Amino acid sequence: MDVIERPVLDGARDKSDGAFGGYVRSGTTVELKAFTGTTGDSGGFAVPREIDAAIASVLKTVSPIRGIANVVAVGSAGYRKLITTGGTPSGWASETAARPETATPAFVELAPPMGELYANPSASQAMLDDAAFDVEGWLAEEIATEFARAEGQAFITGSGVNRPRGLLTGPISSARDGTRPFGTLQYLASGAPGAFGPAPDERLVDLIQSLRAPYRQGACFVMNAATSARIRKIKSGDGQFLWAPGLVAGQPATLLGYPVVEAEDMPDIAENACAIAFGNFRLGYLIAERAETAILRDPYSNKPFVTFYATRRVGGCVSDSEAIKLMKFATN
Repeated sequence: MDVIERPVLDGARDKSDGAFGGYVRSGTTVELKAFTGTTGDSGGFAVPREIDAAIASVLKTVSPIRGIANVVAVGSAGYRKLITTGGTPSGWASETAARPETATPAFVELAPPMGELYANPSASQAMLDDAAFDVEGWLAEEIATEFARAEGQAFITGSGVNRPRGLLTGPISSARDGTRPFGTLQYLASGAPGAFGPAPDERLVDLIQSLRAPYRQGACFVMNAATSARIRKIKSGDGQFLWAPGLVAGQPATLLGYPVVEAEDMPDIAENACAIAFGNFRLGYLIAERAETAILRDPYSNKPFVTFYATRRVGGCVSDSEAIKLMKFATN
C-alpha cells in the first residue's frame, strides 16, 4: 500500500523554529497541537507555554510587586473574594448562667479593579524572514518589557480605573489597627517634612513593630533605589549600620533583619511622600489575572512592518489593609 506523505506546511518549513515560529514569520495556519488555544477566527493565537513562562519570569524581575504579592489566575472578566473584618465575638459566663446570642462575623466583598494590558510591538517582514533570528525570544522579551513597565506602575500608583489600584492610591490614616475603616492603610510619620527626623533608626523600628506579629513572618521593605541609598548610610546609636548587604549572590539585602525589595515606581523621599512600605505583601496585596496572553499578528495595517498585538487582563488592589504599613515623610 502506498504511503501518502503529508505536504510540509508553507511558512513552517524550518522545523528548528517550530510551528509557532512559522506563524510569527508568515502568519500561516498551523496544526493546533502546537498551540495552547485560539482566540477565534480573527487570527489570534494563545502564546505557547514556553513563551508564556519567559514572560512571567521577566515580569517578576522588572515588576517586583508581582514577585511578592498574591497572584491568582482567573477564568472570567472579574474576580471576587470575601474577607472577614473581625472574628466571632464571645463572652464569659458561669456554669449555670444564660448564654445570650453573640454577634455574627462581618464580611466585605473584595473586587480588584481590572483592565486590559496591551503591547503593540512591530518588526519588519525582512527581519522576521531571517532564519537566524530568534523570533520567539524577541517576541517574549518585547511583550514582557512592555507589560512589566505598565504593571510596575499600576501596582503601586494605579488609579483603579481600567487598571489595578495601587497600594499608594487608597486612603491612609495614622489610626491603629482595629480603628481604621477597611481598606485604609496605616502610616507612621518620619518626624520631619521630606526627611528623617531625630533617631531615624527608632522610626524604622516603630514601623516594623506597627505590623502585628502574624504579619511580620514573611514581611519585607519596599522602596526605590534612591531611598535605599539614603537608608544604607544610617547607623544605629552604637554606630552599626542598619543595612546588611546580601552575602550570597541573589540574596536580597536586609534592613533591621527584613529583606529589601527595590521598586523604582515607589516615590522618592519628599514632603508628605510615602516612600517606604513595609509589610507582608503576600497577604496584603492581591493580583488577579487571566492565565493566557493572547497575540494577534497584523501584517496589513503598517506595511512593510508586522505588528504583534498582545493583550493580558490584569487587576489588583490591597486585600488586607492591616498587612502593609507606610512611612510618610512628614512631621505627623
